[in-house]
Amino acid sequence: MHATQSFGRGFRAGFWSGLPFSLVLGPFGLLFGVIATEAGLDLAQVMGFSVLVIAGAAQITAISLMNEHAPVLVVLATSLAVNLRMGIYSAALVLHFGGLPLWKRAVAAYWLFDQPFALTSVDVTKNPQRSRDERFGFYLGVGVPLSILWYIVTYLGATLGDLIPGDIGIDFAIPATFLALIAPLLRSLPHLAAALTSVVGTLAFSGLPFNSGLLVAAFLALFVGAELEKRLPKKSPQAAKDV
Repeated sequence: MHATQSFGRGFRAGFWSGLPFSLVLGPFGLLFGVIATEAGLDLAQVMGFSVLVIAGAAQITAISLMNEHAPVLVVLATSLAVNLRMGIYSAALVLHFGGLPLWKRAVAAYWLFDQPFALTSVDVTKNPQRSRDERFGFYLGVGVPLSILWYIVTYLGATLGDLIPGDIGIDFAIPATFLALIAPLLRSLPHLAAALTSVVGTLAFSGLPFNSGLLVAAFLALFVGAELEKRLPKKSPQAAKDV
């Protein structure tokens, strides 16, 4: 199949896979637009935040810390900790996108956030026959439409402001979305141990100022997962294929 046809086929499949997540991403973006303007950011700053960072959890975290008048270094470090998973995502995607031209890898890097990574990782298992171009199309089919929606709803939240209630009832939906994304990826003991450590650590250190408990929990989870990965016996290639 021609590369363009493969890409288009993958893009369509990715679009339909990512579409359900727009139900949460829409109100989440509205909420970010509202609280960002309430924190004193103008429209250009709000949109720059969304277009350049394109990571809702880190954006909400940063704005919350700014509202608490946290030091700049604390805001940057905590936001980095929240987004630390992107480095792990990037390493995991090298296997699938490492052979692509530089410009395609740069495009993939921009659209590296939770939904494209998680859904592409699941699709790799379900449809291992996809070509590299088709898989690249799938990845962008998830990421591009969701990011465009994110820009639009952020803009609406920032401009409509007072017309949107500050509490629009998505407190439960955001963690539920992360669980839906992460659960299929927890396929080994190190993954489970890291996830459990992050939960326990976040709760244990929740009293630290400026949400810095997130930093401690994140690094503990990374340490536990990496250490367990080193200590466990390696699976044979055939056993790994059977998992």
